[in-house]
Amino acid sequence: MDVESLQNNFFSQISARHTKQEIEDIKKAYFLAKKAHEGQFRRSGEPYIIHPIAVAQIINSDMQLGAVPIMAALLHDVVEDTEYTIDYIRDEFGDEVAYLVNTVTKQKSVKVGSQQVANFKQMLAAFNYDIRALLIKLADRLHNMRTLKSMKPEKQLKIAAETDFFYAPLANRLGLYLIKTELENLGLQYRSPFEYSLIQEHLNNYVLQHSDATEKWMDPIRRKLQENGIEATVTCDPRSVYSLWYKMHQTRESFKEIEHIRVVHICYDTFLPEKNSRERAGGEKDTALFIYSLLTELYTEKPYSLLNYIDTPKANGYRSLHCKLMGNEGRWMEVHIQSREMMRLSQYGCLAERETGVDKWIDKFKLVLQDISDQSKDQIFDDVITSFYHDDIVVFSSDGSKVLLPKGSSAIDFAYEIHSDIGDHAKYAVINDKLCAVTTPLTRGDRVKIGTDDDFHPQEHWLKYAQTYRARVHIRHYLNSIQKDKDKGAVKLELCERCHPLPGDEVVGFKRKDGSVLVHKCSCDVALSLSSQQGDEITQVELKSNSDKTYPTGIIIKAVNRDKFLYDIMNFISGTMKLSIDSINSTTTDEIIECNIKTFIHSLDELKVLISGLQNIPNVYEVRRERGRML
Repeated sequence: MDVESLQNNFFSQISARHTKQEIEDIKKAYFLAKKAHEGQFRRSGEPYIIHPIAVAQIINSDMQLGAVPIMAALLHDVVEDTEYTIDYIRDEFGDEVAYLVNTVTKQKSVKVGSQQVANFKQMLAAFNYDIRALLIKLADRLHNMRTLKSMKPEKQLKIAAETDFFYAPLANRLGLYLIKTELENLGLQYRSPFEYSLIQEHLNNYVLQHSDATEKWMDPIRRKLQENGIEATVTCDPRSVYSLWYKMHQTRESFKEIEHIRVVHICYDTFLPEKNSRERAGGEKDTALFIYSLLTELYTEKPYSLLNYIDTPKANGYRSLHCKLMGNEGRWMEVHIQSREMMRLSQYGCLAERETGVDKWIDKFKLVLQDISDQSKDQIFDDVITSFYHDDIVVFSSDGSKVLLPKGSSAIDFAYEIHSDIGDHAKYAVINDKLCAVTTPLTRGDRVKIGTDDDFHPQEHWLKYAQTYRARVHIRHYLNSIQKDKDKGAVKLELCERCHPLPGDEVVGFKRKDGSVLVHKCSCDVALSLSSQQGDEITQVELKSNSDKTYPTGIIIKAVNRDKFLYDIMNFISGTMKLSIDSINSTTTDEIIECNIKTFIHSLDELKVLISGLQNIPNVYEVRRERGRML
């Protein structure tokens, strides 16, 4: 679509939502942006003005924001990329528009290597004044991700890593589910295209294979709801490719092994008691519980699977009732029960009209920003991201009070969340009436009590278990005060010891101060963090296969027990493939064998041949690379 067509389409969109004066103001901003960017082109070859139009359309249509942020979206690159100044923007369009444009304009006078972190901190500071600045930046990032194909591979990785590390979690925290999901998928698509396409293929085949059975399973639910006078839609939607990849990555399971590849959504209108003989209140929660009771009359529920996010919403305002029911193919079906209003809030979060819970999170976030305003260490930035952008769990103190903590938090995080003095002198924890170390990780619903001792103080190893900004700051403060921090020099490595890349893997390199290059797989957690903060240090690398060089690799085999099984495995690896075996750890439980084999491989292609050959050995069910996906 050419610029004129896009322009006319945009004008048509704003005319449906805004007053005559607002439309004139928006058009004025558009024509200034068009003039300012005249002669500029994107890497794709398109006129640059197409980008501001697209960002403004997202702000207008997807986010339903007002005229001021739409104008700022149109002008968001003018100060950064043209001769127009922020003072000119202020004179022409007012303080609000100028503030938003200035906030999303990248800082320039920052030393090399810290530019990305400085830009992140600048955006985070916008919370102190106007959340709309972050929404504009999210819209800007969303369109950049949609058009990332024209960038160089190293630039794609840098931008995709930033997105996965910062922007997608930010969208999640603000309750913008649709934007968050699209950013996650696009980020993975550019970071690890092979894995993305492989999971997408598995997912498409799975949906095609099981769709008929699922429809048959859902039909009785639809009839049951209708019989009880409940207007509702019942659908089964596949999880996003990213969420499946993330689950496989966290659990180290293959696609074949993971559960809940799809989710059944029941979205209901307010229950009307006059449509049913039962006497019910008709509220959102009562209706959800009533639907849950109907479902358990139809199908067997998985014990302890009920999750009530209606009474205890997530920090981004998400509310729903979750349960798992036995499907007609012998697998548990995950079911989410939501009212239409809950569904709307789960998609639009902070953009919705009513209270979502995001405001409390923003208020807490502002306090942390004030605390770190005079600090510049990149490590502080890491702590903020960990504390505020990951999913939450709810735990309870001994008096029954709810405490919200980042997922993965330990008892030491709980202690500091209650009070800094409790954290500074925490000696032990009692979790669900069980005596535990303060480094013990917590799970949703845990009851926690902290035991203190005035003579006991923070330990250096606590930093490995502390997740919250508050805990990490206090622990570091104490350690610094007694001069226990140690300056650990960087270990010079060629290959990441965590992800063990092979020639043929999708890899990324990071230039180091000593001139060496540290190589990671693109899907490595460490690479993701480094890419988001040290994107300027990314360099293209290629691990070349060499017959004289091998790389340590782990293989996991699952099989049904039989005679001479291990002999056949060792004979194939050592005899047929001529590869060295470092170790074999084999366990057999109820005739199921699981082997963990450490061997040395020349390349990814050789690994694929090895896995394929092992897969053909009788009784072998599955072969996969350790810490990776099934090939």
